Amino acid sequence: MDKKDKNISNEQLILIPKEQEYIQYMLEVILKLPRIEKFNIGNEYKTSMYQMLENTLYISKVSQDRLDYLNKIDARLNCQRIYLRIMYKNKWIDEKKFQVAISKIAEIGRILGGLIKYYAQNTKK
Repeated sequence: MDKKDKNISNEQLILIPKEQEYIQYMLEVILKLPRIEKFNIGNEYKTSMYQMLENTLYISKVSQDRLDYLNKIDARLNCQRIYLRIMYKNKWIDEKKFQVAISKIAEIGRILGGLIKYYAQNTKK
């Protein structure tokens, strides 16, 4: 395993606790949403986060289709950004919660971007 592969392996390992921290934070935010929205957008948000985490766990288990799983995670992150903007614009969350959540998503997105770039360059089809 060369140095670049070790860095990618470390990024995969770093991604999981980052997602766990983000999910924990968002679950606390979702619990404080207005009742109706907690069950509507809150459920959609939670489902999206859990599917993102599940796809992340698959990356380290499969040798093929990693890029597909990474793209699925990226799509989930984009959905979550949209959900956050909707929550913020409707004043269901305040600006501080919005900024913290967006920064957590951005951090996950940077790690994910590095992984996507690496696997896109090193996947032979």
